[in-house]
Amino acid sequence: MPAIERHLIDGPDGKLEVFVEPHPNATGIALIAHPHPLFGGTADNKVVTTLARTFRELGCHSLRPNFRGVGSSEGHYDAGRGETADLLAAHDYALDRFGGGLPVYLAGFSFGAFVTGQLAERLAAAGSPARRLVLVGTAAGFSDGSRDYASGAIAADTLVIHGAEDTTVPLAEVLGWAEPLELVVQVVPGADHFFHRKLHLIRRIVREAWRG
Repeated sequence: MPAIERHLIDGPDGKLEVFVEPHPNATGIALIAHPHPLFGGTADNKVVTTLARTFRELGCHSLRPNFRGVGSSEGHYDAGRGETADLLAAHDYALDRFGGGLPVYLAGFSFGAFVTGQLAERLAAAGSPARRLVLVGTAAGFSDGSRDYASGAIAADTLVIHGAEDTTVPLAEVLGWAEPLELVVQVVPGADHFFHRKLHLIRRIVREAWRG
């Protein structure tokens, strides 16, 4: 079991807590974003740690930041705007530490998938796009009629994974979001939003996509 490092880096709203799992012979960098801070989302979420472990098995340094106001990260929830800046700070830290020559992969779960999409747009606009995205349990459209998760263009090779029995973000909403973007959605039968008893299938889907 590799050692997990905990670092407090400079973020846009104070110190940002980041958990890092370095790989001795890395061929990439993976940055994984956690679910909604106001509903208990942290970098220790099981979907997030599953993604981090999977990417490390695939040869990546993996990083899991806690968004502002979560764990030891300073600041306050900012409806995705500040959290995108937090993720960018973790991205820049990873490049500074591990070198800019490695490809960067972005992954996120639920609210973290939405933030990941926002960061991907920002990086693409700056001329340094991520190599590939993995979005799990993607927050899409409106949630509870109040939170708007509208997003722009997402790369066609993005890996979108969703549970068939997700009641937090119904599958129909994600399919409606994915259709105009021409994204393929990998549906996991029997999986709820948190993929209880189905985490191994997330791992399998990601590994097969990377090795395919």
